Amino acid sequence: MLMNAPATFIQSYIDDLNDALNQLKPGAALTRIQAAWLGTCLTGILLMNSVCWAKFERASLGDCKVAALSWVFRKASIPWDWLLRVSVVLILKRYGITEGVLAFDESDRARSKSTKRIYKVYKQKHKGSGGYVNGQTIVLLLLVTSIKVLFCRVKVRV
Repeated sequence: MLMNAPATFIQSYIDDLNDALNQLKPGAALTRIQAAWLGTCLTGILLMNSVCWAKFERASLGDCKVAALSWVFRKASIPWDWLLRVSVVLILKRYGITEGVLAFDESDRARSKSTKRIYKVYKQKHKGSGGYVNGQTIVLLLLVTSIKVLFCRVKVRV
């Protein structure tokens, strides 16, 4: 699949997100470049089922370079905390969710012994061997509500 423009529903989501950001905190709206970058990233995640700059570059046929994508993520002054708040509010409004319970699940993921380039790795007790391995703890946070929202996977064939 080629990724030359954000999907239309992603573009409308980013426009709604930007409007809500501007209403909630004036001056916190995304710039045109930040909004385009976010659209590219969300479309890439949707198409590639992965968060990988190199895959995004290949899917865009070189229009989006790895260095540029990662630079915007690391260096741009995107108000991430406000972006998360507004995203959650938009999703709750969209589905009419007014109440719910937060549930979380954590699991330990064993990694290789040499983990210098993996973020937040620490020594964990390995239950199978009784020794220690380097690993990460992955936390999944879910909102449980009485509203039934059906999500389905759609396979696209070209």
